[in-house]
Amino acid sequence: MIASRRFTLFATSISAALLLSACQPATEDTEVIPAEEAIATTTEPSEAAEDMDAHAGHDMSESGDAGDKAQMTDMLKDYTKSMTSMHNEMMVGMGYNDPDTAFAKGMLGHHRGAVDMAKIELKYGIDKTMRKLAQDIIDSQQIEIDIMNKWLASHPDAPKPKPNTEAMQAAYAKGMNTMHSDMMLGIAEPEADMAFARGMLPHHIGAVDMAKVQLQYGTDEEMRKLAQDIIDAQQPEIEVMQDWIGRTSFDGKEINNLTNSAQ
Repeated sequence: MIASRRFTLFATSISAALLLSACQPATEDTEVIPAEEAIATTTEPSEAAEDMDAHAGHDMSESGDAGDKAQMTDMLKDYTKSMTSMHNEMMVGMGYNDPDTAFAKGMLGHHRGAVDMAKIELKYGIDKTMRKLAQDIIDSQQIEIDIMNKWLASHPDAPKPKPNTEAMQAAYAKGMNTMHSDMMLGIAEPEADMAFARGMLPHHIGAVDMAKVQLQYGTDEEMRKLAQDIIDAQQPEIEVMQDWIGRTSFDGKEINNLTNSAQ
């Protein structure tokens, strides 16, 4: 797998951002350190790689001192654990050489994260619209998880990078940076249904962005079809969440940035 400086530094910055978010109180004032600032603190590629290895497979919901963890709600702990698992699997996939296997592995982790988030909504949420959306996500994305698992079983990654591997990885990195930052802001909402809607909205937008990258660089017909199916299925759900957030919020201002990202 290619180990470009840009991709390695990006992976490190996302790991650091997730680690910091896990240690923050669950308030509306939770701040997310931009990836650019995180990248600026890393000077050597070898240091970045070591830091990413140190966080791989680590449950960031267990990070921080006892005081920090005591201030985290059970819901935020569940969401943080889910994001950690999703992040780790997606970073493995996005390091693959072949665009099609990178998409399948990355989207597999992404879908598993969506199912986890939906289950958290069913555990804590009470709004009928959001609970129905959560169940719909579980039902539809579990089917696609099975498709990707089956496809990956017979499609190993390419042994060497392909001509468009670096461009593909850069495109994924750009989308993941925005998605993770917006999701961390969303899941910090104290109210369960709003946390789900504001966390799942950038998650869906990220899925659409990933599918578009696959359509640009992928060649496998089954994975290209899956990418288009994801766009067709999740775009309407994006609009449902945008509408729900706008109607539920006092003024709807918090969705402006996410709405612009989806356009």
